Amino acid sequence: MTTEKRVCVSCNDDITSSTKSVEFKCPNCGEVIRRCGRCRKTMVKWVCKCGFEGP
Repeated sequence: MTTEKRVCVSCNDDITSSTKSVEFKCPNCGEVIRRCGRCRKTMVKWVCKCGFEGP
């Protein structure tokens, strides 16, 4: 069984076992966006592959 590595789109940290991380779809294209708790808390900007930016 292979576990998919999940990384924060803002800082590229591994969030596979993080409890404070979130996963949602980009409102522009539907690509899955993953964010760690630290980047969420400090409101680090994220950019989707389609170019959409979020806080």
